[in-house]
Parts: sequence; structure tokens; C-alpha cells
Amino acid sequence: MWNPFKTLLPKNFLGIDIGTSYIKIVEISKSGHKKKLENYGQLSASAFYEKPFRTLEKNTLLLSNQDIIKAVKAIIEEAGIKTRQVVFSIPDFSSLFTNFELPPMTKEELPQAVKYEARQHIPLPLAEVSLDWQVIESRPLDDKKTSFKILLVAVPNEVVNQYQEIARISHLELFALEAEAFSLMRSLVDENEKKPIALIDIGVRSTTCSIIDKRILKTSHSFDISGNDLTATLTKGLDISFDEAEKLKKQYGIEGLRNDTIGRNGQTIREILLPLIDVILREIKEILNNFYQQERKEVEKVIIAGSTALLPGLKEYFKESLDNKEVKIGNPFSNIFYPSILEKTLTEIGPSFAIAIGSALRGLEH
Repeated sequence: MWNPFKTLLPKNFLGIDIGTSYIKIVEISKSGHKKKLENYGQLSASAFYEKPFRTLEKNTLLLSNQDIIKAVKAIIEEAGIKTRQVVFSIPDFSSLFTNFELPPMTKEELPQAVKYEARQHIPLPLAEVSLDWQVIESRPLDDKKTSFKILLVAVPNEVVNQYQEIARISHLELFALEAEAFSLMRSLVDENEKKPIALIDIGVRSTTCSIIDKRILKTSHSFDISGNDLTATLTKGLDISFDEAEKLKKQYGIEGLRNDTIGRNGQTIREILLPLIDVILREIKEILNNFYQQERKEVEKVIIAGSTALLPGLKEYFKESLDNKEVKIGNPFSNIFYPSILEKTLTEIGPSFAIAIGSALRGLEH
């Protein structure tokens, strides 16, 4: 029987982002068209266990399940979270993105054609991965046949199984798993945005550049240069501890003013950090150029997210280096109601919570 009040009752969902160094949990409710921040929490691996939540084995970052389950339970208990429905984000370095074109066919033929073509692009047996795909471009040729361009995402079953186990033992109801790039897009790109946008997620372990066009993810690439690499470079250059370098990095970044800490070679913090940031920018420029070569469209806006997004001077340096494109820091809380007392805190943590928020919003879409 149809319930006329169903759409008026609030729905609550959790979004959980399990990173290498942090676990972030966000609870968002939706009543009508209004989205509200109900709760949030995070826990660092160093504070909890003094070891990362992910370890590198066989070139794959594997989850430390028991540690993560304890951490998730601790956050939920500390924050007093009652909601159990959850969407987990899967890091892009655990996902494989590729796109390809298919010859003209009917929509009915499409699923089988995608599965056949996937074998040519996925380096693992299809039995060992979970596939998801979406049409990112279509061109009708006649009444029956259409040519398609497909974005394909593959995740090893081993990774999927780990998330399922974490949800089960944590007494959470797993609604969905999704690649981080989709969560970022949902939380940072306006629904009415028509221009091509680059999302740059500079995390603790890696950086991901995703290009969105008309709210469609066109491509996503990850590379192994991260916030931790910046800190490690500073540690070596200044001959200080990692924790000290992390504090100086966050305090001074690459701003020119008051950046007078001198390293062993007489370099300032800015001069020590810039070479690595320039490497990140070279990777981004190559991805933007490849997109232009394929689509004949210029990316006009760049949104920076992740734990390094608020590095002092980074936004300005990106703008200068990327031909004065519009560059902004991602604010995933911009369309979510929250108490005004949290304004300062949420501004500071927003870029690093974008993935968790996007995951929670995925649950509220259904």
C-alpha cells in the first residue's frame, strides 16, 4: 500500500571512508529536499594503533580488518550514532578505471558487449573482479542502433569481500560500495554544472585526478604522490621528525610570507615542497591535455579536495600554474544544513570529508 508520508519521514545514512591513516564517518539525514548533518567522526590510525589501516602486500593495499572494525565501532559509539545503513567508498588505487567505445548496437546487446570488451581491458580474470559500468556518451545512428562510449570500473573481489566482512562484524547494513571518484563528484560538483571540471583529491597516500563533464565521470587517474610524500620531503630537508614536518607543512605550506625556516641546503619550506607539487601538476596537466585531445573540450574549473587541499598557498599556486583556470577548495558541506557553531570546524575538515559525505548522499538517493 502506498504510504503518503513515506517521503516526508527523514532518512538517515552513513558514509564511511577508510583511508590509509584515517577512518571518517558521516551521518546525514534527508527530509523532503533538506539534507542535514546529523553526526560525524574520525579516528587516526596513529592515535589508535600506531600502524596504518592499510598495508602494502603484493602491490595491493590490503585492509587491516580487525583494526578497522574496532575503529569503526569506537567512532560510532563515541559519536552516539544509531543509524546502521551504510555506503563504503573504495579508494581509487583499489579500483581500475578504463573507457572504451563500442560499435553500433541495440541497448539490449549492450550488457553482453561490455562484458566481452572488459576482457580486453582488465588485467585480471573477470571471475576475480566485480564490474560496474555506465554509458558516458551515446550517438543514435538509426531507429535501432546506437554507438556507445563506456566507463568501466573493476574492483578485485578480495577488496569487496573485505568491506562486506567489515560491515557484517560492525553490525552495519551495507547498502552499496562505490569508487571514491563518484563520491567526490556527488559531494563537490553542483547538479547544474555543465562545464568540464577536474577534481583533484590529494590524499595521504596518493593523488587522484578525475574529470567530470555534465555530471558524468569521464576519466579518473591515480598516481603515487601524496601528502605524506610532501611531509617526508620536509622531514629530510629540515632534518626533523615526521610529526614536526607535518605541523610546519600545515602551518606554512608554500606561501611566500613568513616562510623562513631554512633547511640543510639553505632552502625554505616553500622551496623544499615545490618540486614535488610541480610533479603533481605535471601529472594533472597531462590528464587535462589527454582529455582535450579526446573530447576537444577545455577543463575550465579545478576543485581541490583531500587532506592536503588546505595547504597554505596551494590554491593560488595551482591557479598560476594551470593558466589561471578557476581553482577552488572543495566544500562538501555547502548544500547541507548544520549548526552555525560548527562553521569554522567544518571549513577546516571539509576537503578531507568530501568522500565520506558523497558516500552518505549516495544512500539518500534511493
